[in-house]
Amino acid sequence: MVFNIGEIIKMKKPHPCGANKWEILRVGMDFRLKCRGCGHQVMVSRKLVEKNFRGFLE
Repeated sequence: MVFNIGEIIKMKKPHPCGANKWEILRVGMDFRLKCRGCGHQVMVSRKLVEKNFRGFLE
C-alpha cells in the first residue's frame, strides 16, 4: 500500500478524543500520525497502520 505525506486517512478505531481522521506526517517503517480532532501526534508501526487502515479521506 502506498501512503504519502499530507494525506488524511481513516483508521479502524477512533482516537480517545472521538475523531478517527489522521494526517500522515512521516512515512517509513514507522508512521507519525496527527489526530485531526485534537492535534495529538503518535508514532505507529507500518504494520499496525496497514492492519487498521480503512480508507483515504479528502
